[in-house]
Amino acid sequence: MLCCTCLPTLADSGYPLNAGDSIRIHVYGEADLSFSEILIGQDGIIAYPFLGEINLVGTTVSALRDTLIAGLKPDFLIDPRISVSIVKYRPFFVNGQVNRPGGVDFQPGLTLRKAIALAGGFTERANKKQIMLIADADPQREEVEVGLDYRVQPGDIITVNQRFF
Repeated sequence: MLCCTCLPTLADSGYPLNAGDSIRIHVYGEADLSFSEILIGQDGIIAYPFLGEINLVGTTVSALRDTLIAGLKPDFLIDPRISVSIVKYRPFFVNGQVNRPGGVDFQPGLTLRKAIALAGGFTERANKKQIMLIADADPQREEVEVGLDYRVQPGDIITVNQRFF
C-alpha cells in the first residue's frame, strides 16, 4: 500500500478519479462515515452513507471532498471536517516486447522508460523506437507513438512493437 503523503502531486493537480482507483475518506470524529480504503468499481460509483450513490468518474479528490461536505452539512453534521486522499492509483498496462507484460501499479512521476523497467525491460526483439500508446484520457482511444520520456498516466495502454530485420 502506498503512503498517502507520497501521492499529493498528482492528486492535487486535478487528477480525475476513475474505476480502479482506491480512495480514503476520513470524517473527523465520525468513524461510521470514514473508510480507510474504497475501491472505485467498474461503473465508477461508490455508495456513501446518507448520500447514496456518488459517481466519481472524472471527479477530483477536492471536488469529492466538497460534495461530501455539502451533502452532510445541512442535515447530518454541523461542521463536517473531511479529508479525501488517493490510496492507490489504477494500474497502467504494458504489452508486446517486454519481459513481463500485464498490469503495473502506477506511481506518480513515471516515465515510459521507468514503466518498461517495471515490466521487466525490453526483450531482444523490441523496437525501442516504436512504442505505441492508447491514453486512458483519450475518448477516441487512438493509438499514438510516444518516446521514452513520455509521462505515463494511470489506465494507459502501452505496446512495445517488435523490430523487423
